[in-house]
Amino acid sequence: MTHSTYPFSGLLRTAVAAAMVAGAACMADAQRIPARFSDVHNPEIPEAVTICGENIPLDRSDMYEAFDRELTSIAYTHGTTMLMIKRANRYFPEMARILDRNGVPRDILYLACVESSLNPRAYSPAKAAGFWQFIPSTAREYGLEVSDEVDERYNITKATEAACRYLKDSYRRFGNWPSVMAAYNGGNTRISSELEKQNADTSLDLYLTEETTRYPYRIMAMKTIMENPSAYGFHLRDDQLYQPRKYRTVDVNGPVADWPSWAGRQGINYAQLRDANPWIRAKKLTNRTGKKYVVRIPLAESLSRRTAGTTTFNPDWTDR
Repeated sequence: MTHSTYPFSGLLRTAVAAAMVAGAACMADAQRIPARFSDVHNPEIPEAVTICGENIPLDRSDMYEAFDRELTSIAYTHGTTMLMIKRANRYFPEMARILDRNGVPRDILYLACVESSLNPRAYSPAKAAGFWQFIPSTAREYGLEVSDEVDERYNITKATEAACRYLKDSYRRFGNWPSVMAAYNGGNTRISSELEKQNADTSLDLYLTEETTRYPYRIMAMKTIMENPSAYGFHLRDDQLYQPRKYRTVDVNGPVADWPSWAGRQGINYAQLRDANPWIRAKKLTNRTGKKYVVRIPLAESLSRRTAGTTTFNPDWTDR
């Protein structure tokens, strides 16, 4: 083909050549300009931490490094950590009351943070569910219903009560909370066996799988950051925290043919019903035994940011 057939081909070749020259010049300039990065600061590691009333010194190098790893990881997982602080403002008040009532230290709240990031829909590949990540067999052992229509691992009240029973059983077995925490991850039988085989009194002195070794330190680090987020670069206002919901309750003692229709009669939609009651797992409830289920109906005022008001569980979470 001749140039006369495509009269702009010569201009195009000239433009391409010019662009290549300009691009090469830009690359040369870029090589002369030093790269600029955001500053990254290692968090300050304390001499000791306190968890569930127990003082844990961090002078031992292995313990210092284990704690440093978890604190640094949580501090720089910005989105997840900030979201947990927001969620904690909604869920901690109820969970803390249940822990108090059962004589379980409030620091166990941070175990739930590590387990589920306070995601009310949390579900793991190991089929663990809810804030406390019970597997089905353990959930049933501690009195929770797990079926296709109802899964009480997602019931914040019942699951937290069950977690208290489980944790108190573990504490009676081990006598210290770091071992209880390790056992929550690795299993009571495993930790008991390793304490005996390794001649140790606490899980912090055990050689375990990496995940279980890290677990108590991760809870300690979670507490350290969530008790003083601004010290680690997290700055929120009170109105940015997720507010606790207000509910009225309805007792359901029989079957429900259609939860969406039932929700409509209560003045809410099905999504709002499920959000308030994530233990509902199907659009119907057979309930042949006549078991009583307490269903939460969110009040209209708590479903609007304009009318919900602002309460802050921990004043140290925000810059006001």
